[in-house]
Amino acid sequence: MEPVPIIGGTGALGFGLALRLAKEGVPVVIGSRDARRAGEAAGRVREQVPDGQAEGLENPEAAGRGPIVLLTVPFRAQSENLTNLKEALREGQILVDATSPLAAAVSGRATRLLGVPQGSAAEQAREMVPDGVAVVSAFQTVSARLLADLDRDLDEDVLVSGDSKEDKRRVAELVTGIPGLRPVDCGRLEMARYVEGLTPLLISINSRHKTHAGIKLTGLPETLW
Repeated sequence: MEPVPIIGGTGALGFGLALRLAKEGVPVVIGSRDARRAGEAAGRVREQVPDGQAEGLENPEAAGRGPIVLLTVPFRAQSENLTNLKEALREGQILVDATSPLAAAVSGRATRLLGVPQGSAAEQAREMVPDGVAVVSAFQTVSARLLADLDRDLDEDVLVSGDSKEDKRRVAELVTGIPGLRPVDCGRLEMARYVEGLTPLLISINSRHKTHAGIKLTGLPETLW
């Protein structure tokens, strides 16, 4: 099984995904600007998932380790990270962008969304990746805290947007590997602007109800992919 690099894997969402993937036997490579921090995070994954495979590397080295790369950094760090990864990402890879342009990136409220000239953070990522690297949007509505709590069962949908059906299918296979997560094809990458807008909505709902609610769509057919 090929490793899954997680750029921003020392953060809450990236670390939670690393735990869940490692628990299911998927090797993970945690990327960080600081190799020491990446190594420490990988060590915590191995402590919580003794049978799991996890290593920590600096972002550019981590990004080259697998065909599907998860980008789980805050919006304020998205552009810088993609600039630094231009020489590391290669043709044929898929970058899964989990960014939401929250106003917290500019010291605003996390329940407000920033305008992005390209339409969404995912579309900004598409402009910045090297030619031949596909961008798929996913994971914006999944609670990092629930992911990190391995004693909690998951039961929610992951909204997937992208311009290639095959790329979305490959990402959906990765999502399906985490029990309790169901990938749902939302259409082309331009749909990411609406999915990203659900993040501040969920933050507001969860703050008011002291919970970690996610998204669950009804009325869908039994087979989605």
